[in-house]
Order: sequence, then C-alpha cells, then structure tokens
Amino acid sequence: MTINEHIEEFHGLPVHDFLAAAEGAAPPDPAAVAWRIGLEYDSPHSFAEAWQRFLDTVDTARVTAVVIGNWAPEEPEPLTGPLAAIVAAAGRLPALRALFLGDITFEECEISWLQMCDITPLFTAYPQLEELVVRGAGEDYEGSTRLALGPLRHERLRALRFESGGLPGAVVRAVGACDFPALERLELWLGVPNYGGDWTTADLAPFLGGDALPALRHLGLQNAEQQDEIAALVAQAPVVPRLTGLALSMGALTDEGAEALLGGQPLTHLATLDLHHHYLTEQTRQRLRDALPGVALDLSGAEKPDDKWRYVAVAE
Repeated sequence: MTINEHIEEFHGLPVHDFLAAAEGAAPPDPAAVAWRIGLEYDSPHSFAEAWQRFLDTVDTARVTAVVIGNWAPEEPEPLTGPLAAIVAAAGRLPALRALFLGDITFEECEISWLQMCDITPLFTAYPQLEELVVRGAGEDYEGSTRLALGPLRHERLRALRFESGGLPGAVVRAVGACDFPALERLELWLGVPNYGGDWTTADLAPFLGGDALPALRHLGLQNAEQQDEIAALVAQAPVVPRLTGLALSMGALTDEGAEALLGGQPLTHLATLDLHHHYLTEQTRQRLRDALPGVALDLSGAEKPDDKWRYVAVAE
C-alpha cells in the first residue's frame, strides 16, 4: 500500500486546500474546515511564505484544525523550520484543536523519506490540542532518525497517531513515558527496521498494561512484521477489556496470531477489530467471524497466506 491521496477530512471537518483555492473565490468559514497548507512541486514560494500568507489572510483566531502538507517540494528536508513557525504562531491560533503534520503522498515524498524533528514544543505551545497526527519519522540519508519526543504531560490530547514506515523505538518509549490523562485513541504504525523501526515488543508494555493511559478506548499497534507476536501479547493484555476498538492491521498477521487472539481473553465486547492487510487463511477468517458476530471486523486486504515474502502495508 502506498499513500497516494491527500486526506479529505480531518477532525470531523472537510479539508480545504488554502493555496489551491480558486482566485477570487469566497473563503470558507474559518471554523468550518481543516486548513491545509502545502506546496505543489516546483512551487515558487517557500513554506514560510505560504504560512505567513495563511496567518495574514485567514481569521486564524477561529481556526480549529490545520493540516500541513508538503513543506519542501524539491528535496526532502527536516520539518524543523515549519514546526518552529507553527509553534511561534500559537498566539494567533488560540482555537486550534487538531494538527496533522505531513499530509504528503508518495508521489511527493515516500513516507520513510519524510524527515521529522522534535515535536515536543508543540505540546507546550498548544495546551488545548486534542488531536495530533504525525506522518513520517524514517531515517535520513545519513541513517539518523530525526523524529523525537520528550516525556511530558498534556491534559487535553485525546487522539494521537504516528504514521510511519519505521517508528523509532525512542519515540515509542517516549509515548509510553508521557502522561496523557485524556488520551482515548492511540495508533502506532510501527514499521520495519530497514526504515528506522528499531522498536521492540517490550516497548509496547506501557500501552498493553492498562495503567499508563487511563482514558484509552482505542489502541492500534499496526504495520508490523511481528504482528503475530503483538497479537499474542494483546490476547493477554490487561488494557483490552476496557477498549472499544482494536487495530492490529497493516502487518504480517498470520493464522498463528489469529489463533492467539481466538484463544486469549474475550474480544466480544469490542465495537471494532481492524485486521486489514493480513495473511490469514479463509478458514481462520471464518473462525474469527463466527467467534465475533457482534464486532465490526475488518478482514479486507487478504494477502496470500503461503507467501514466503510477507510485507507490511506501509514501509518505504
């Protein structure tokens, strides 16, 4: 799977492309859309110029959601400058509740080439932030991982998702060390070692234990080659009974992982169980359907169970 389309909705709002709006068209209500600021390939403008134009022409005091698209249309470069500009503009965005960093398709830049940076300052600058999505986090050309997060406390964050072809173990551990008392949704696209995913299953313990995130209701541990091992841990995890949604999708889940789920603690209380992109046999898929009749079960994206080359949905 590749990410080949820009998001059309974010934080319950339609995405409005600020730079692509027709000249002379009436602007939308600032609070009625998620504002996307991203550069086209070979754009004559810099991100700094586009961001300043956004601040100067939109009533940003009423903006609730922002989507950051391509900030370096010619060559990949770290998010450092754009992130500093976003942090510096916090006083101009008092109503901001949702931020998406990196709405970039594979034609613009592969996900594992997207060079992030330390996102910790966002949480201090925006204490009212409720939703954050970060796409990228792969290694740079020198093999160094730029994405970073320091342990912190944030009172209002309700949804956090990292979309990555290889999520650094340091970031996974940092999320586990953070104090997010209001966090209801956590999704980690864990990825593979070739693209910086040096996490281990031991790093997932804070999320599975049930104590670190008291408000958690949806947990996604996705896009992993070790999906069977993760499924076995989830099957016994103390956090599961209070979840309403569970996602173990996008990875190399086989019948072995499904057997662990079927033989573990009950999952019939779940509203959703997302297993899409998997290597399950039809027999095992039917057993899951039979065992979980009241659960919205996503078994789409079936790959060949006997395929020796099992891959995650999003890597490069």
